[in-house]
Amino acid sequence: MQAKRPVVLITGGSRGIGAAIAQLAAARGYDVAITYRSESAAADEVIEICRAAGVEALAFQGDVALEADVLRIFDEVEERLGPISHVVNNAGITGKSGKLAETSAETIQTCIDINVTGAIYVAREAARRLSQSRGGQGGSIINISSVAAVLGSPNEYVWYAASKGAIDSLTVGLARELATEGVRVNAVSPGMTRTDIHERSTQDVGRLQRLLPFIPMKRIGEPQEIAEAVLFLMSDAASYITGAILPVTGGR
Repeated sequence: MQAKRPVVLITGGSRGIGAAIAQLAAARGYDVAITYRSESAAADEVIEICRAAGVEALAFQGDVALEADVLRIFDEVEERLGPISHVVNNAGITGKSGKLAETSAETIQTCIDINVTGAIYVAREAARRLSQSRGGQGGSIINISSVAAVLGSPNEYVWYAASKGAIDSLTVGLARELATEGVRVNAVSPGMTRTDIHERSTQDVGRLQRLLPFIPMKRIGEPQEIAEAVLFLMSDAASYITGAILPVTGGR
């Protein structure tokens, strides 16, 4: 009988870093579930690539900022793919870049709803499903943070930086809370990465090139490089690592 493949749930997996994580996880032998909020065509493309690696892969629509959606997604993933062993808390937005004093309440609220409240909902449900004392089989939770949590992103998106500071705190606290539950909790903190978030969310087309001189390695990171860090922290090679926040920043 073939051994059951581990199942990874990746929120915000239709584009950018989330899509790269999904594709690498599939290549490494994980069954893959991704969530998307509105871009079903992009999600379908990612699923097609994952299935070509010979694993099961499914996309689930939902908004992580809504508790009901988070609960439904976890139920549907487990019903169709089996028990979840890893959760990647990746869904996030920035909002249009600018100074905090000039930023709308709607931009701030939407960012916090998805990046903080949504991430906490996902982490809470992962803790419920994975914890051994609750009947789970253990596993890992990987939160996607950002170097913005340390740099503060002045004049760009201070509110986003603050939301990622919350992710770092969530990682450290939950790691200690679940340390005896067979669940490791870590974060990957990307620096400047080549995705379309800069044009789509910040509406700042030239941001990558403008900030390039501030990166010690003098190049932009690729989504696959972030994915490699995530897959390492999910793997048995990281079995004694929990509560870590791993910067993947080119030295920034």
